[in-house]
Order: sequence, then C-alpha cells, then structure tokens
Amino acid sequence: MAAPQPRRGPEPLLNIGQVLDRLREDFPSVSIPKIRFLEDKGLIKPERTPAGYRKFSEADVERLVYVLRMQRDHYLPLKVIGEHLDAIDRGLEPPPIDSVVPTVPKNTLGVDGLPPAESFRRTDGLRLSRKELLKIAEISEGTLAELETFGLLTAMPTGHFDSDALVIATTARELGEFGLEPRHLRAFRAAADREVGLVQQVTAPVRRSRDAAAAARADDTASELAALSVRLHATLVKAGLRRS
Repeated sequence: MAAPQPRRGPEPLLNIGQVLDRLREDFPSVSIPKIRFLEDKGLIKPERTPAGYRKFSEADVERLVYVLRMQRDHYLPLKVIGEHLDAIDRGLEPPPIDSVVPTVPKNTLGVDGLPPAESFRRTDGLRLSRKELLKIAEISEGTLAELETFGLLTAMPTGHFDSDALVIATTARELGEFGLEPRHLRAFRAAADREVGLVQQVTAPVRRSRDAAAAARADDTASELAALSVRLHATLVKAGLRRS
C-alpha cells in the first residue's frame, strides 16, 4: 500500500464534511468525531482558519486513509501507526507490515450494512486472549473490566474471547468517542435480552420436537428472526431520527 506523500504546493483545501464524504465509500463507519480523535492523537494536522475551522489538504486526506487502512486491514494500534507516519515525515520508508496479531475474520454484512441471517450462525471459532482483545479493539483494561461489569461481554470458559466480544469491545470504543461510557450501554444489553427472549419463545416449540432435524430447523429460524429483529430495530431508530 502506498504511503501518504508529504504536503505539496498550494491546492484547494477541504472542510471536514467534504473529507468525510471522500472517506465514507471505503470506510463507511468513519465519523467526524473519529477524525477529530485522530487529530487529537497527533496523527493528522489539518490547517485552521482564523475562526478555528479545520481545512484539509490532499496530503491530509491521504494520511487519514493510511491511518484508517492500517487500523482496519492490519489492526495496528495508533501508537505504531504514529511511528510509521513519523518515519514517512522524515523521508523514510515505513516498516514492512507484518501481522502483529492473529488475523481476525471480517464480519459479513448485507448490502445495507445489516448482518444477514447466516452471520448469526457461529462458524469462525475465533478465540482471543485478553491481551489480544485489548490490543486489537484498542481499549484499556479498565474499559474491558467495565464492559464485563455491566454484562456487555463475557469471556468463554477457557478465558478467551470470541468474535462477538471483539465487535462489542470495538463498538464500545467507537461509542466512547461520542462520550458514551460502558455504563451508558446497559440499555442495549437489556434491549438485546428482550429480543433474545422473543426469538426463544418462537423457536422453543420447534426445538422440543422429537424430529431429528428439529434442532437444525430451530437454529435456522432463530437466525432468520435475529436478522429481522436487527433490521426492524435499526430501521425504527433511523425513522425516529428522521422525525426528530
């Protein structure tokens, strides 16, 4: 992957909204708070107008793309990415990208960004140590402890964490960029438990059947119901925001 280039001569500058539009095709989850967070960490340094508005050059955008790709594709922590950028700024080549942690399978999402039914069938067998989870999700031990305290994620009996725990930890970190702490996320846990209860209520009669294929049918039904439940929840939130 090409490294970001040093700033060139005068060129049109972009505001933060225009930068967001440029990035979203390749990085759908990127947000203005995320860009501000990376600036706070010193990874990007956009110019400022006298009124304090950020103005980004093409070099700034390339730098953002580099940071986001290193996070998404190689799971590099921000400190290491910062070291790469420092080397680039000093005219050096960044170090080769080696796998610093086990590769994590990417979630399969539908066209609209919502998980399809098959994603609810566990197949990856991913097991992360506590240290690996902290590193890949880029959260602190304190944050992980809070997520456990509030019932948002739980270690497996072996002490490892699965792919669901990784997604929860990563999402909690991203929500934290908006000021939401783990204690604020208990409502999501309660809502999820209610949806799980509804799915179990529908599948219980199927699962109790003496038919040899009953368990498989119940699992398929649960997956379909779960996907529909998530779709309905997301659409209701979207509709509510549009009305507000």
